[in-house]
Amino acid sequence: MNEKKRMKTGKLLKRFLPYYGKYKGVLFFDLFCAALTTIGELVLPLMLRYITNQGMRDLASLTVGTVVRIGALYLVLRIIDSLAAYYMAYTGHVMGVYIETDMRQDMFEHLQMLSDSYYSNTKVGQIMSRITSDLFDVTEFAHHCPEEFFIAVLKGVVSFVILSGINLELTLLIFVMIPVMILSCTWFNMKVKEAFRKQRNQIGELNAQIEDSLLGNRVVRAFANEPVEIEKFGKGNQAFMKIKKHTYRYMAAFQITTRSFDGLMYVIVIVAGGIFMLKGKIAPGDLVAYTLYVTTLLTTIRRIIEFAEQFQRGMTGIERFQEIMEVMPDIKDKKGAKPLEDVKGAIEFEHVSFEYPDDHNPVLQDINLKVRPGERIALVGPSGGGKTTLCNLLPRFYDTTEGTIRIDGKDIRDVTLRSLRGSIGVVQQDVYLFSGSVYENISYGRPGASRDEVMEAAKLAGAHEFIMELKDGYDTYVGERGVKLSGGQKQRISIARVFLKNPAVLILDEATSALDNESEYLVSQSLDKLAVGRTTLTIAHRLTTIQGADRILVLSGNQIVEEGNHRELLEKKGMYYQLYATANRLDHGLE
Repeated sequence: MNEKKRMKTGKLLKRFLPYYGKYKGVLFFDLFCAALTTIGELVLPLMLRYITNQGMRDLASLTVGTVVRIGALYLVLRIIDSLAAYYMAYTGHVMGVYIETDMRQDMFEHLQMLSDSYYSNTKVGQIMSRITSDLFDVTEFAHHCPEEFFIAVLKGVVSFVILSGINLELTLLIFVMIPVMILSCTWFNMKVKEAFRKQRNQIGELNAQIEDSLLGNRVVRAFANEPVEIEKFGKGNQAFMKIKKHTYRYMAAFQITTRSFDGLMYVIVIVAGGIFMLKGKIAPGDLVAYTLYVTTLLTTIRRIIEFAEQFQRGMTGIERFQEIMEVMPDIKDKKGAKPLEDVKGAIEFEHVSFEYPDDHNPVLQDINLKVRPGERIALVGPSGGGKTTLCNLLPRFYDTTEGTIRIDGKDIRDVTLRSLRGSIGVVQQDVYLFSGSVYENISYGRPGASRDEVMEAAKLAGAHEFIMELKDGYDTYVGERGVKLSGGQKQRISIARVFLKNPAVLILDEATSALDNESEYLVSQSLDKLAVGRTTLTIAHRLTTIQGADRILVLSGNQIVEEGNHRELLEKKGMYYQLYATANRLDHGLE
């Protein structure tokens, strides 16, 4: 909250202005058109002043021809005004759309670079709100902000010059009210901005809550907890309503203040202008011109005030955009990092320790491990022993707190993330399939792969037969997160994806633990094929699946406490023996 308050308008505008760079030609012509739209309004009072004064002095000298010529000139100015206004309304808005699009692209690219720790502590609904709805108002802001302020300054300066030439005293009386009016409105403006920021934050919370409820709708229905979800949403919805009510209260007070100053300025023109006219210090035509210029000024100020709501919405969107853009990735390429090439798969952990940055609880302590190219390593142990964390350190999903990890003798912090992760394949228990076809999900392993290559990968994964039995084969739509497929089918598609990627190092994170016996058997066969010739780290839930591993590591208490093959560890009768005996009793229904 405090950090958000420190984000001043000047800083946000400085961050936003470079987005005009690609469109400065459009922007300058847009401002030129804005200037053209002011000519008619600024010239009209002078025309009426001339006609009125000329008629008062010598009505006979004011001919029909003169009046028609003045009318024709004004008509030409209005035609120019209409053409300029069309350009502003169309091209100016399109420029705003381009800027909004560029910002959204930049934010999405930045989000792709952020580390796991950011997503672990940030609600997806909040991120969705920032990348979509928060930037909607930027279109209007990017278009109208330069126009409105440019027009306001232009009208203010020109009006002041013209009116000062007519009567300086009356002009000063009118213009001295403008800064007082601005100062009076500033406080309300700040309150409105803060209210809009709260609105955006609450919308993000609502999005997160809706996403959570909809994605977990099966759990909701299974527990018949629809009333609980409705009550939770109702509270959030009511909170949003209260914030909006608060916002409109300040907006109403803001508008009343401006209307009061409007009336006060007209009172000054009527009273002071009338007195000056009675004393002969101002002609009747000049007073008419004054009234029209004051009307023009007040209209401009009113537009700026009305734009203030849009301005604050835009600034709030920019602020929330900037909050994400200022989050720096914890893990990024080191300066001078080189690609990891021709990977053999030798892995070394040297005095590796790790703790999560947000809670500082040690997960791994002084791990030393060497893995030969092509060796199959299994990791077992109680939950929370650090098995998954150990594997997550290899592709640098997290960085070590202490120690060094090497692949083929190269420190993984000295190679590019893209090449490092491109050399490692991961098959997880919780398979994520993208909304799309089977073909698109498999080809994600190597974008640009041919259809034959995708089909060959599916055959190696044991997925080709069931895919061909689907309604549209490889073009079958899998649904959001693959909901139309069984767990075993999704897992084999994910294995096909890794086959297509063809990495030198393979991480299997409890890939079969959530499957039924038949699916586990089929998937295990696919995984055995996948592991051939690759350095493989397997996190095992069912010990029967890793008996053929070259080495089994038992992790407990954040350290490797036992190491050896299946037979050697059973002979030691240590922790592995106990885990295996317990698993056997459970499998045979003895406990």
